[in-house]
Amino acid sequence: MTKPKIFAHADEGAWTPTPDGNRRRVLLSTDELMLVEFGFDKGGVGALHSHPHVQSSYVAEGRFEVTIDGRTAILEAGGSFIVPSGLVHGVKALEAGRLVDSFTPHRADFLAINQRDNP
Repeated sequence: MTKPKIFAHADEGAWTPTPDGNRRRVLLSTDELMLVEFGFDKGGVGALHSHPHVQSSYVAEGRFEVTIDGRTAILEAGGSFIVPSGLVHGVKALEAGRLVDSFTPHRADFLAINQRDNP
């Protein structure tokens, strides 16, 4: 069994385009937990969706309109939110920015895309 990577540096990891026109890079991942950075241009949208993973997100840069289960809030750098399993959620970048998301368990779909795009 391979030991998981436990440290990541700011310049590591390739950005992958997302289906909704944004970009992401997987920073660290184990079977139980994953850390992913998302980059948005002003006006970029993370379309409403749901998944079985619990997600927590930190606004590293910018300002976002965040909708979770029909409730909306505006969050700026330093703000955060949590999405319980199965709730419909999405974001809109009110200015260019970055979100750092953690998922439990890890998002196998993100790993499969990264492995396919970055052999």
